[in-house]
Amino acid sequence: MNNTTRSGDMTRRGFLVSMTATGVAFGFPRASSAAMDPAASNGIPIEATGDPFEPTLWYWIDSDGRVNVNIIRAEMGQHVGTAIARILADELEVAWDSVHITHVDTAEKWGTMVTGGSWSVWQSWPVYRQAGAAGRTALIEAAASQWGVDPATCTARDGSVSDGSNTISYGDLVAAGIERSFTEDELQALPLKPHSELRLVGKDVTALDIANKTNGKAIYGLDAKVDGMVYGVPLLPPTRLGSKVSAVDDSGAKDVKGYLQTLTLDDPSGTVPGWVVVLGETLMAAKWASAKIKVTWAAGETAGVSEADINDRSRQLIADGTTGAILPTETPDTSAAFDAAANVLEAEYVTQTVLHFQLEPVNATVFQNAEGMWEIHTGNQWQSLILPTLSTALDTPADQIVMRTYMLGGGFGRRLNGDYTVPAALASKALGGKPIKLVFFREDDAQFDSPRSPSVQKMRMAFDGDNKVIGMEHHAAAGWPTGVVVPSFMPKGVNDEPYDPFAIDGADHWYTVGAHKVRAITNDLANKTFRPGWLRSVGPGWTNFAVESFMDEAAHKIGTDPLEFRLQHLKAEGYNAGSAPNAVGGASRQAAVLRRVAEMSGYGATDLPADTAIGIATTFGQSRSMPTWTAGAVQLHVDRKTGQIDVQKMWLAFDCGTVVDPDGALAQCEGAALWGLSMALYEGTSFENGNVSDLNLGSYTPLRMIDTPEMEIAFVESTEVPVGLGEPGTTVIAPAIANAIHAAVGARLRHLPIRPDDILAALNA
Repeated sequence: MNNTTRSGDMTRRGFLVSMTATGVAFGFPRASSAAMDPAASNGIPIEATGDPFEPTLWYWIDSDGRVNVNIIRAEMGQHVGTAIARILADELEVAWDSVHITHVDTAEKWGTMVTGGSWSVWQSWPVYRQAGAAGRTALIEAAASQWGVDPATCTARDGSVSDGSNTISYGDLVAAGIERSFTEDELQALPLKPHSELRLVGKDVTALDIANKTNGKAIYGLDAKVDGMVYGVPLLPPTRLGSKVSAVDDSGAKDVKGYLQTLTLDDPSGTVPGWVVVLGETLMAAKWASAKIKVTWAAGETAGVSEADINDRSRQLIADGTTGAILPTETPDTSAAFDAAANVLEAEYVTQTVLHFQLEPVNATVFQNAEGMWEIHTGNQWQSLILPTLSTALDTPADQIVMRTYMLGGGFGRRLNGDYTVPAALASKALGGKPIKLVFFREDDAQFDSPRSPSVQKMRMAFDGDNKVIGMEHHAAAGWPTGVVVPSFMPKGVNDEPYDPFAIDGADHWYTVGAHKVRAITNDLANKTFRPGWLRSVGPGWTNFAVESFMDEAAHKIGTDPLEFRLQHLKAEGYNAGSAPNAVGGASRQAAVLRRVAEMSGYGATDLPADTAIGIATTFGQSRSMPTWTAGAVQLHVDRKTGQIDVQKMWLAFDCGTVVDPDGALAQCEGAALWGLSMALYEGTSFENGNVSDLNLGSYTPLRMIDTPEMEIAFVESTEVPVGLGEPGTTVIAPAIANAIHAAVGARLRHLPIRPDDILAALNA
């Protein structure tokens, strides 16, 4: 490795990672260390001074009093390490400026490593509080033992223990040696600080990774570089699954300077069938050569599939009443309610395929080191999920594979599926373990995406003779990401059929509607055509579009104000009463945020200009097991001549329990709401001939900055368990927009995205 730049002056682009196989440290001093630490200079993790004290595996304290918190969550712009570290630091009682974080590599001891579902803070809250309490307890006991006093007379604060007469720092206590350990039962029994004494949670602090994110020293997967590394770019087959390579002609590429060779991959895992990888001495040599290589493929069976075909298959499956899983609602049998109905409302809602288009295209650098370990260097959201697949692909035990975690230049669910690491690993294996960096250009990234599946949903509501709701049905068909990628995560419905919660969450709402049937149906044609993926807000991004649009339609059908209709049915009783620890208060808390957002927005105002209105919607974030009570309102104007929609302002109210990181919470909710707006009006592709039709941002047109409206966001003060905020804001915007359009011009739109032509067609219908 030739690098004369002083380490203190390294830029992110100048950072080079060298290879263990050459006898040079791979960039980090310990084999178990992370490949990047967003809070450390040039990604090199902090080293302990002396023998550190490790009360649990989640952190250590050294003799300088520094605290290093181990983070298993991926960092993709959300400051997750800062949020988690402050939970521990608050309970441990240390000063914030002594706290550091390390994003750890894959190892069995960390358990399931996943960053998604808005789970990170929610799942980390009890674990890291207990871990912090363990350290505080052990340090107080050690100080009391030194002084010969009762530990009950001692207190900890800002990294020191005091009994009123004596004070000693955590660092000095660690230097003297602490042997205290805790069983799982002891950890569970440790007393935690009362909410009133939390000094870091809910307060503004400096994010631990902000410096390197702003000075260019943060390290992303695209920055990885290894001595002797070659570059690869993929040539993708005509179908995502089932294609085979018939012939490769690289004669036209041999005059490209730096072109090395072309590999046809043999994948025992079935992840990338029919793939070809072009190698070059430089990335652009591989890319330029790839344009001159001719590949003949035998396409898979889905080569002619269109979006319309997928949606038609969904309709067929919905019409077949024997398909799908029935969710365990309070009264899932609705037959009596609909048989007795005086009136029935029905509607169909359709959403298009949505791509991730995260800023950093997927990539991976792979090689086999001197010890025979396979090293996978990349940014990933679910490290433990892809390791078994890599094991199959490489025909190597999983414990001989380690993933070095890098910063993610955007994830949004795309990097939950680590399938992009497989072709890099196979290419490296074909070269005898030589390091290869496989980079997907934007068009490759889009074609190989794991998109949010198109969906079709049929809604039904039964009313008695007094217009009281006595039953509701929600039938939803789409490709299932969990069913395809990790079926073991799927629970079973009341009819003993498994279902993907990430393709139906939100349909099992908190409204009291009498008998309530929710049917989740997997679209087999979608699953054969592409790999359905988890995309920010997953199922609730489209199930709530149907639920909340339908609630508006139901209110109008019986002549009731949509706000009052919702509030009448958000009753905290029975199935919807809620329970500890995550859903205390149930439907009453959802009603509270709905009232809050109605007040914030002035919903119901009669002095708005012509063709201008405010629409509302309310959801509960991701799932009933972890509800984030959410409400949204959108004010917009519809141009009757052009169909253009001017979104003027959005209001959102959240009850997420305890707000751990105020600045991060606000940023997450703003970003989620804007993505909800993007998917409502601007963002969507369709399948044509077995592939998505939009491969770059010239034709795929997400929300632009010029179209970003004013936003007002409020959080309910709470001492309840903190729940997720990365995704819930996405779920309310589309239905609020559809409801506002109807209020403004009387047109009901049931398809996402809502384009100007759709508005005009509805107005002229």
